[in-house]
Amino acid sequence: MPVILAGGAIMSVAMGARQSFGLYLDPLASTYGHSLGLIAFAIALHNLVWGIAQPFAGAASDRFGPAPVVMAGALLYAGGLMLVALSASAAALVIGMGVLVGLGMSCASFGVVMAALGRAVPAAQRSMAMGLASAGGSLGQALCVPLAQGVSQHAGMAASLLVLAGCLLAAAPLGLLLRHRPDPGALAEPPMPLGQALEQAFAHRGYCLLTLGFFACGFQLAFIATHLPAYLLLCGMPAAAGASALALIGLFNMIGSALCGWLGGRFPQQWALGWLYLLRSAVILAFFLAPKTGPVLFAFSAAMGLMWLGTVPLTSGLVAKLFGTRHLGTLFGLCFLSHQIGSFLGSWSGGIVFDLTGSYGAVWLATALVGLIAAALHFPIDTAPRGAGALAPPAFATPEPLAAPRKAPEA
Repeated sequence: MPVILAGGAIMSVAMGARQSFGLYLDPLASTYGHSLGLIAFAIALHNLVWGIAQPFAGAASDRFGPAPVVMAGALLYAGGLMLVALSASAAALVIGMGVLVGLGMSCASFGVVMAALGRAVPAAQRSMAMGLASAGGSLGQALCVPLAQGVSQHAGMAASLLVLAGCLLAAAPLGLLLRHRPDPGALAEPPMPLGQALEQAFAHRGYCLLTLGFFACGFQLAFIATHLPAYLLLCGMPAAAGASALALIGLFNMIGSALCGWLGGRFPQQWALGWLYLLRSAVILAFFLAPKTGPVLFAFSAAMGLMWLGTVPLTSGLVAKLFGTRHLGTLFGLCFLSHQIGSFLGSWSGGIVFDLTGSYGAVWLATALVGLIAAALHFPIDTAPRGAGALAPPAFATPEPLAAPRKAPEA
């Protein structure tokens, strides 16, 4: 239980601060004179940097443990927010919110925390533990977004960013609590070089489909988190509506993430992911077409919250099921890179399309479409475990043709 609480608290602060970035689009533009396209690019860049750095952060955590990685990530993240708060230059915006925040997120979020949990709990409890930690991450969204909005209104944007940086520094020591006795099942996994694990992963059709489908999750969440507050202003809703919507998404995701973790332990995880993407697309399309009123926004925020981060425990749990936990940080990190490419395009395309057309309509439709494609990719995933400890490696060292491998029991 302590490791689950620590993991949830770390992701709570890291994810909560990140979900607040959409609130700063107008203040950064009005205070520092940055264009919406530049601000959207900086926010999008941190998603891309996060994705590129995630496999390396995961590999470092696999080798040295999560504690030093989490602490380094919190320091980088806080430094990036401080740089944006204390400098009005475009370079500070791009380096701070783009590069440093991205590096910090790679060390203090899913790829490191979920891998630590995957090794710390038995396989039968893994999906639920990941779901609970992900739900803890949503608590940060429910708390940090109103905090950021309130401080920004009363003390200014710079003070708001500095408060978020202080929260990250306070969370840094929690990485020490992620040290935990590993699951005996993980210790029993036969050793396998990282290169061989990567080769097997990319030869596995299910892993490739899972990785491609994760792109949609990043695209959808990044676009909504970054541009929903500005979109609601265009629709004539008050400025507080954006913060309220994002906080409500986080509140309902506490339920949704735990529920998805529970579902992943009882039903095929790829089916749960497929239905989740289908439902997300339906909700997004219905919101775009509906009149923008308070009840409609409440229903959209609640529905999206139930599905917001539910993909993470399902996806990370499915990677662990296919390949074991020895290289989970690295393999999930590579899968997460696809998610972050989607996040980069979701954040940036919103700003670019709006600058060119004065409307977000085309991106809302694209957000629904990518979810439908992701659903089609997930349903046919084969969950027969192989590689990275799921099957014994001597079979791969034998030059003679092998008999058809026995199907391993599903976790």
